[in-house]
Formats: sequence, C-alpha cells, structure tokens
Amino acid sequence: MLRKSLIPDTEEENLLTGINIIPLVDISLVLLIIFMVTTSFLIPPILRLNLPKGQTAQAAPLSPIVITVEKDGRLFLNKQSVTEQTLALLFKEDAQKDPDMQVFIQADTRSEYGKIVTLIDLARQNGLTRFGLMMEKEKP
Repeated sequence: MLRKSLIPDTEEENLLTGINIIPLVDISLVLLIIFMVTTSFLIPPILRLNLPKGQTAQAAPLSPIVITVEKDGRLFLNKQSVTEQTLALLFKEDAQKDPDMQVFIQADTRSEYGKIVTLIDLARQNGLTRFGLMMEKEKP
C-alpha cells in the first residue's frame, strides 16, 4: 500500500506541465532593488549650492568660463577647484584668445559679497569685461 502511493499511477502525473517563473521574477526584482540602492551611493557628490532666485532668471548660455563660489569661499572653475592666482592666469590667457568672452559667476546665497567683487575685479585686471551672475528661476 505504501509503495502504491509513492509511485505515480500514470505517465501523465509524472510530466511537468509548465515552468514556474515566480522564483525567477522574485530574484530578478531583489537584484534590481539591490542594484538601484547601491548605485545611488556610487554617484560622486556634486557641488551643492543654494543659488539666489529671481523672476527673470534664464538658462545660462554655454561659456567656457563658469566660476563657482561656495558658501565657505572655495572657488571652482568648470567644477574643478582653483585658486585666485590660477584664475588670474586663466583670465589673462582667455582674454588674449577672445577679449569678448563672458565670465559667469554662480555663488551660494551665503557666500561673501566681497569674494564676488574680488573675482570680477580680478577678471577686469586681466582683460575680461563681460560678466553674468547665475541664479535659479523662482517657482511661482
């Protein structure tokens, strides 16, 4: 009697009629979630600025010179850390190539106003006279 219950009666009971994909889907979703969570930690930190807001803000035109001033006074040129002396040399080179080149300054709202004036003065001393201050458009 025991033997009869363990052995299937017909060939039909022995066949697998379909593939069970539920475990495959479960594993795929778990791997997707793990991938999404870990990639968010791999993104390098971007310069986090709190730009001033204005009603007339526009998208900045493409320019080779974008200076960023962080709240602690650190300077960045096209997202690379620089000093005022390095900027002076770069301003001089750029003024010789194109005296009409525009310098865009994006500064955190908590940065010192004097630092921005110093940058404008430094650019003027080295031959650049066109400036733009970057801001974010206010949300209505």
